[in-house]
Amino acid sequence: MNEQNSNQQKQMPRQRGFGMGRGPGGMMRVGEKARDFKGTMKKLIRYLNAYKLSIIAVFIFAAASATFSIVGPKILSKAITKIFEGVMSKITGTGSGIDFDYIGRIVLILLGLYLLSALFGYLQGWIMSGVSMKITYQFRKEISEKINRMPLRYFESTNQGEVLSRITNDVDTIGQTLNQSLTQIITSVTTIVGVLIMMLSISWLMTIIALGIIPLSALFVTIIVKYSQIYFKEQQDYLGHVNGHVEEMYGGHNIVKAFNGEKKSIEKFNVLNDMLYTVAWKSQFLTGMMMPIMNVIGNLGYVAVTVLGGWLVIKKTIEIGDIQAFIQYVRSFTQPIAQIANISNILQQTAACAERIFEFLDEEEETPDNPNPVKLDTVKGSVEFRHVHFGYNPDKIVINDFSAHIKPGQKVAIVGPTGAGKTTIVKLLMRFYDVNEGAILIDGHDIREFTREDLRSMFGMVLQDTWLYNGTIMENIRYGRLDATDEEVIAAAKAAHVDSFVHTLPGGYNMVLNEETTNISQGQKQLLTIARAILKDPKILILDEATSSVDTLTEVQIQKAMDYLMKGRTSFIIAHRLSTIRDADLILVMNHGDIVEQGTHEELLAKGGFYASLYNSQFEGDELAS
Repeated sequence: MNEQNSNQQKQMPRQRGFGMGRGPGGMMRVGEKARDFKGTMKKLIRYLNAYKLSIIAVFIFAAASATFSIVGPKILSKAITKIFEGVMSKITGTGSGIDFDYIGRIVLILLGLYLLSALFGYLQGWIMSGVSMKITYQFRKEISEKINRMPLRYFESTNQGEVLSRITNDVDTIGQTLNQSLTQIITSVTTIVGVLIMMLSISWLMTIIALGIIPLSALFVTIIVKYSQIYFKEQQDYLGHVNGHVEEMYGGHNIVKAFNGEKKSIEKFNVLNDMLYTVAWKSQFLTGMMMPIMNVIGNLGYVAVTVLGGWLVIKKTIEIGDIQAFIQYVRSFTQPIAQIANISNILQQTAACAERIFEFLDEEEETPDNPNPVKLDTVKGSVEFRHVHFGYNPDKIVINDFSAHIKPGQKVAIVGPTGAGKTTIVKLLMRFYDVNEGAILIDGHDIREFTREDLRSMFGMVLQDTWLYNGTIMENIRYGRLDATDEEVIAAAKAAHVDSFVHTLPGGYNMVLNEETTNISQGQKQLLTIARAILKDPKILILDEATSSVDTLTEVQIQKAMDYLMKGRTSFIIAHRLSTIRDADLILVMNHGDIVEQGTHEELLAKGGFYASLYNSQFEGDELAS
């Protein structure tokens, strides 16, 4: 089914490749934000509601882990103070020295606290990993089910990479956010509040000095993030261009070589790669500046805190160990602030990814099947087109008042120039699209009265563009009927002249076809698809002439296999070479969406009309070629 509607193709927007890069803090980020952040997050929260008990437990464990970690420096300060007092008493000769029993008890308490902190941290991570995996599993399941309910129109107008990016990159991003960022928010908020309380308990004056560096840090962070985000967005754009170019060139590398396009391809790649390098260097440089600047500002804060703390110790306002604890708290205070600033950007990215997923899940689906479908005990194969009108766009009709009646077992050829509507007729038969007006009937019943599954089970298709997947030859043939036994598969293979060449292949029926199916010939691939159709044993066949790209001997084998397949079955043949359909029971001649002529080969030639003109032009072309 090679032919595509040219007008439809022109209207298909080209989608840009979806690239992933790294932003500040090493987190994955994209250059877009959600259009409706609040609405998207509400939808995402509804998904989380099913796991609210687990999430509450995660919040409690994350807060407990942070709390136990926060208390540590304050307790450690007691040990440091006791060591200092013991050393000073020993020097002055006024005491017995360091109280190691006291310090030992402190160390045991600290060890217990840090073990509890690690335990709760492990538990919250374990629970949240489970929740995030269940959410991503649910998203992928819903997207997979949605794909099967989507109309063909969507996939013909949307880049495949766009759909794949939603089920891979976008879902993974949400999973990473739930697994890491959500608990990090709890930990960071708990740490900020707890550390602030502990700092105030040591010295309100030192706390004010320490907090004074935060606005300065925030100012620099804001400036850096503002400019780096611009370059990160450009980086994503150019990364998409580079990925798209590489994928395009890799997929068509044979054509590139055949037309000596390597130089042009490399030149284009170098231009795109240079642009990507420039913006990526700027974004990474600005991001790399953040930590050194924060360290410088942080060190200034440590100097101020140390000087003030020394003065307060001399005045006996605080103890010597409190300075050490306070410095640890200052270090613990700035880090979660930076994390929360970074998480806000990650949440924007997550919302954008979630929005893309929800947009896909909200896409218009196929018309629902008839709730009371027709069930045929036996399918005879009678097909009628009754005044069919159809257009991919309602304002541009491509099939105009098409009527034809095909009796069971007839061999029907559909011929016409490119764009005449031959493939469109097949899409309507399979109900990939519904007609705008009129009806298509099978055994007297409108195809819309059947479920799509029942309707398509009546058909077998052999297309010019063969589709085989990465699996064994046996599995590829069995795709026609999944419950078929090995003996039935082999019988179908023999009928399709497959068995004769399979035994020459390494592994025979167990030979695995690679992803591009380049380890067998074009003719062998076509014979496998015919075997698959024979195994399905359909009542109605749709055949796209498949002998145009094979050698003469293989063409004879394919023709024999197709003749066997068509025996006793209603067959629709999209014919490109008119010499192959001379024995058709009925030939439908299409032009501009209309059936301009119909009849047998001899009748149409005798008329001397459009078909005769087409046939004679091909015959003259064959004579010239020979």
